[in-house]
Amino acid sequence: MKISSYNVNGLRAALRHGLLDWIQQERPEVICLQETKCTLGQIDRAPLEAMGYELYLFPAERRGYSGVAILSRHQPTSVVYGMGMPLYDREARLMYIELEGLCVICVYHPSGSSGAERIAFKLEWLEAFSSFVRGLRQRYRDVVICGDFNICHEAIDIHDPVRNARVSGFLPEERAWMTAWFAEGYIDAFRALHPERIAYSWWSYRTAARERNKGWRIDYTILSQSLEGRLLEASIDTEARHSDHCPISLVLSEP
Repeated sequence: MKISSYNVNGLRAALRHGLLDWIQQERPEVICLQETKCTLGQIDRAPLEAMGYELYLFPAERRGYSGVAILSRHQPTSVVYGMGMPLYDREARLMYIELEGLCVICVYHPSGSSGAERIAFKLEWLEAFSSFVRGLRQRYRDVVICGDFNICHEAIDIHDPVRNARVSGFLPEERAWMTAWFAEGYIDAFRALHPERIAYSWWSYRTAARERNKGWRIDYTILSQSLEGRLLEASIDTEARHSDHCPISLVLSEP
């Protein structure tokens, strides 16, 4: 099973820039999308359905903002939109599906780049997210979590760890949260298979950052330790250019 994740920075724009071609070529069983910035009625689903995908989309209350979605080639046992926490669900930051006992979570963590107020919101969100996923783990043994975490975990994950040491996305408190969260029983799929590889998943549109590969690895495919023995591949597709992010994927063997 191939599961991919992609912050598309506007699903309609990404589709105009050739996202369907990438989907047709890669054919993941599940694709988690973040920052969709649209409603279901604004998307022509016919081309996706022709490829065998059903689109499940969770839009934010604010038009053109945030939002997550999951494309699946298999009929989920259940689809759940939100965390049951209105403060966060207004921004449509999390949804999940169940596929034959496997829980696939699509998440879009807030950015704190706009200032101290949003950094505080982000840190509060991280604790709420941790608590929510702990609750899910009471029901699901096998969990895959895909999305834009807006955090670089280690120095290898960011092009300039010294200059960015006090920038949201690489703050000590954000990185410490991530270390503690992984310790609860989660595996960074890409880093597990490529412990020393330098690869990024997001580049600023400014200063030709992508052309100079001045990037950040803030997008993750993460699995519960119960799935460690099934992890076959983990990749970052830096050649895909439908967004300021690029898609990431993992492949699991059959149980």
